[in-house]
Amino acid sequence: MKAWQVTQLGEPRNALVLSEVADPVPAAGQVVVKVLAVAANFPDALLCRGLYQIKPELPFTPGVELCGEVVAMGQEVTGFAVGDRVLGNPDLPHGGFAEYAVMSQHTTFHAPRVLEDAEAASLQIGYQTGWFGLHRRAGIQAGETLLVHAAAGGVGSAAIQLGKAAGARVIGVVGGPDKAEYARWLGADVVIDRHEQDFVEVVKEETGGRGADVIYDPVGGETYRRSTKCIAFEGRIVVVGFAGGEIQSATLNHALVKNYSILGLHWGLYNSKDPAAVQQCHAELTRLADAGRIKPLVSERLALGDIADGVQRLADGSTVGRLVCVI
Repeated sequence: MKAWQVTQLGEPRNALVLSEVADPVPAAGQVVVKVLAVAANFPDALLCRGLYQIKPELPFTPGVELCGEVVAMGQEVTGFAVGDRVLGNPDLPHGGFAEYAVMSQHTTFHAPRVLEDAEAASLQIGYQTGWFGLHRRAGIQAGETLLVHAAAGGVGSAAIQLGKAAGARVIGVVGGPDKAEYARWLGADVVIDRHEQDFVEVVKEETGGRGADVIYDPVGGETYRRSTKCIAFEGRIVVVGFAGGEIQSATLNHALVKNYSILGLHWGLYNSKDPAAVQQCHAELTRLADAGRIKPLVSERLALGDIADGVQRLADGSTVGRLVCVI
């Protein structure tokens, strides 16, 4: 089969090589899927650079989120059958940037019928992260104001739709007019281009000086620090990641005097700490998709041969919306 392999660590355009490799074989508790579509995610770039928390031995195939068709099953697999259309997170080193991938049954889910392959491939990481961040960690309520940073990215775009589905008023922060237009398509009530406006001032103006009840931050660094200037009394800041490249330090006396909470979110831990909650989340996401309340918006569809270029552009921050390779 054809598969993109990381043969040496570095930038995706240099690290990824399209190769012919043996078809994978499932172990106990695993399924092999024919990849129908695979979404590009920032962790894929980090894997190429050797900067992700998981560091597979070279060579390996990235691609951490996919939609596929089950073609083979190992022993002890229950709940799936050959021919099922599924989505989820493949088991490295046999990731989704290939014609076939390997998945563990506990991170594999039936794909919602209402979503086509590219959309289903984009449902897992961003929407699960958003659901756990907004509902389980922040306890978002209808009528609250949600501020979403990097609102045109994978996790940010999901947070916009999930916030609207929860009845919140959503303010999205993006960088550039194309990303601003994408955030509006997603349903954001207010969109701020950080190159043109100060998001702190806009949030204060839009909330009558109160600030945002929930701030969803996958950027970190200076973005986090300035977010503390527009968080509401008893607000919640959900720390999702550090795409800006700087891990900030929290000023705890400021959290004390303003009565706000700082909430960390590492969604992947729920797969081992509370897998039942992940199953519950997928059921809720499926319900929302069936009701038309959420729908991943795929902005660019790639061929298999375009993956290295697409992941590089994602790493460089020059993409808008979700990039998905349809195989």
